Amino acid sequence: MKNYSRTLSERETTVLSSLSYAGKTIFTTDDLKEFTDNPKNLLDWLVRKKWLLKIKNGTYLITPLDAGEKGAANYTLHSFVIASVLVEPYYIAYGSALNYHGLTDQPPPTVYVATTKHRNSKTILNTKFRFVTISPNKMFGTEETTVENRKIKISSIEKTLIDCLDHPEHCGGIEEIAKALFFTKNEIDQTKLVDFAQKLGNKTVIKRLGYLSEIMELEKTFDLLSHFPLSAGYSLLDCSVKKRGPIVERWKLVINVIIDSSKWLT
Repeated sequence: MKNYSRTLSERETTVLSSLSYAGKTIFTTDDLKEFTDNPKNLLDWLVRKKWLLKIKNGTYLITPLDAGEKGAANYTLHSFVIASVLVEPYYIAYGSALNYHGLTDQPPPTVYVATTKHRNSKTILNTKFRFVTISPNKMFGTEETTVENRKIKISSIEKTLIDCLDHPEHCGGIEEIAKALFFTKNEIDQTKLVDFAQKLGNKTVIKRLGYLSEIMELEKTFDLLSHFPLSAGYSLLDCSVKKRGPIVERWKLVINVIIDSSKWLT
């Protein structure tokens, strides 16, 4: 493969410096309209010279001088920033949000992105991004945070917990959720937690939250859920575990994972 130097022509210097000055370290081809009518060749050369990293069709990242001769090959950018430009609408969710909020000490190997669009998983800068397609009615309970001077959408603490109850397989399993509830039960808004569970529209989430609220002693959550109508069928406590277990009739749940909070205190 031919080795392209990271030297810049006068035109390329003008383009990159102008975009950087405008704060557009991540930009689209539309941002080049003031510089050229045909940006393809310019973009191709800058990618080859490793001044740009192509994130997706039409979206590029400018790599800084301190990335060295290898440019994009040496550069790292916070994965949430990359996720924020990969799809719209979106929010950082599940295990990634659980870790961001300090609700688990297990950093997920994958960045989970909730979106209403169907997207295949992809790997950028050695990070895997997994897109979980959800219905539009589940696109709520988000907040904005700032990561590397960019606004990022992420699920709130309460919505993160409810999303994880909806899909335990995306956060390390039901025990991680139980542990998060146990250690934050005096800090989270339990009324909001129940409201979000109801709004999500998945009866299994109500069952899982009800059971965990009982054994984790989330008294307000338990009181609010104790009179909720439950669906007739039985649900697995943890759908990511392929085994059976005893039934708790009160919550219409098959307890296929044993939750023991005493071991978390040792």
